[in-house]
Amino acid sequence: MFKAIYEDEAGFIISAELVLIGTILILGLIVGLSSIQHAIVSELNDVGDAVGSSNQSYWYTGFSSEKGFGNGFKAYTRGSAAMDEVDDCDFDECEIACDVPVNEGPKDND
Repeated sequence: MFKAIYEDEAGFIISAELVLIGTILILGLIVGLSSIQHAIVSELNDVGDAVGSSNQSYWYTGFSSEKGFGNGFKAYTRGSAAMDEVDDCDFDECEIACDVPVNEGPKDND
């Protein structure tokens, strides 16, 4: 059976035309995948901008309930507050880029 398969000449013939078509298809695939990658990065950047622009500051007042005749509190909840500060890369203010690799040095003790 293996000898018959090995000697069979009715199989696939690799010709210059097929190599050219395969090369064009692979190059088109690479360009297409690069386009998809840029579109996905752009959409994820938009999602990051939306999250960064959301107002995360909040506050609520405390609640307290006293026992009868000034004998202390039945329930007491403290209020809370928070402020959202602007981050470094909000609204595309910074560019993500690769720096030149550098050797590691001694750590700074700030």
